Order: sequence, then structure tokens, then C-alpha cells
Amino acid sequence: MIEVQGVQRRFVQGRGRRARVVQAVAGADFVAADGCITGLLGSNGAGKTTTLRMVAALLGADAGQIRVDGIDVAKQPAAALARLGVLSDARGLYPRLTARENIVYFARLHGLSDEAAQQRTEALARTLELQPLLDRRTEGFSQGERMKTALARALVHDPPNIILDEPTNGLDVMATRALRRALQRLRDDEGKCIVFSTHVMQEVERLCDHVVVMAAGRTVAQGRVGELCARCGTPDFEQAFVALAFAAPLDADPATEIAS
Repeated sequence: MIEVQGVQRRFVQGRGRRARVVQAVAGADFVAADGCITGLLGSNGAGKTTTLRMVAALLGADAGQIRVDGIDVAKQPAAALARLGVLSDARGLYPRLTARENIVYFARLHGLSDEAAQQRTEALARTLELQPLLDRRTEGFSQGERMKTALARALVHDPPNIILDEPTNGLDVMATRALRRALQRLRDDEGKCIVFSTHVMQEVERLCDHVVVMAAGRTVAQGRVGELCARCGTPDFEQAFVALAFAAPLDADPATEIAS
């Protein structure tokens, strides 16, 4: 389970008199349950990626609290990370290594024995439909093949919680469908807590048990797809999203100049 409560994060852009504070996340609030796929939905700049980076302890929060299976990420980042599998938008693989070697290498970094690393790699290959790729060098892999290998690498230590930042970017239809099947198996067969960010309505409708809508760094609505549609009085989820994310005026300008 991942709990995000009142989380905020600011950045300073520019220098000197041109410097300004940008409120990237102004109030993220949601709970992602075990055995559930939670979609973090918002337009570009809504704060999705920054929020997930704070959950993964890549950035510190200025305010609020994040817990992973009850572990405070700010106080015990290593313990929280041990319970997370993170797939960011940077899916760099070692091109001269095979898919198997990439996955096993990360397994050994997580402390698995060579035998356990090999067994885990084979199990993930079955779950993610990776068997034909395992002993090929990743150099020359398609975007979908790289994505599946990077996801296996992120899951090699069998974490109960999984974070994916816009995982279908650049994927074709077949690769997207393969990823969807893999995430459903991880949820249904293994009870994983899965959080992924996206701005693609179709992904949310087909995959998500719970949806968190973000706008200008804030959580503005959450619930099941049907509940959000009913709230907005429309059967069209895209229309519901627009109504929730863009209709309400914001409380404050997300960027303010620093007093000189």
C-alpha cells in the first residue's frame, strides 16, 4: 500500500532577479491499495511525475507525508525502496548485455544469489512474455522490448509495490496490450499495488480500479471511472476528466517571483 498525504514540492527556476518559485506539487492526496491498479491521471505539467519521484525517494517533499507499507519514505528511504519496483521514463539498459544479463545483474545488486536471480528471471520472463528475448543483446531492441526488459529488472526483487511513469509512451498497439496483460497478472495473481501515471484515457478505462485526477499539482478528484463519470453527469470519461481537471479555478498561481 502506498499512502500520499498533503504532499507538496517547489522548485526554483532561474537565477537572481529572474528567479521564481514553481509549485510543482501543491497538494497530492491518495491511497493506492494492494491488489489494485491506481491510475494517476492529468495533463502535462499536472505534477504526476514529480509526485511519483517523491514516492520513490528520488525527490524530497517540502510538506506532507508518504508511506510505503507503513514505512515513512522521508525517514527510512532505503527500507521503503526495498518494497518498491520503479519504472521511470528513463529505461536505459546496458546494450552489450542480453536481457537476461541485465535482469540478473540487478537481481545480484538486490542481494539475490545467482541461482535465485536466474529463477526469478525465468519467472518474470513468463509473466511478461519475455522468453524469446532473454538471450538476445538489448542493443537494437524495440521500444516495447526495452520496456518489458526494464520492467522485469524493476520487479526482480519481487517488490509488493510497483510504480510506472507513463509506461506506454512510444509503444505500439501490441506492446501496449502485452503490458496491459502483464499488469493485470501482477494485480490478480500476485496482489501487487500498482500505480502508474498517464494522460491516456483509454489506458485508465481499461486498466484502473481507482483513478486519481491531478491538476496544477493538486488532487482534484478520485474514485472509480464510473463514479467520476456519474459525478460529472456524463458517460464519457474524457468529458468527465476535462470537467474535473479544468473547470474549477485554481487557488493560486503555480509560479511566483522571488522577492529580491
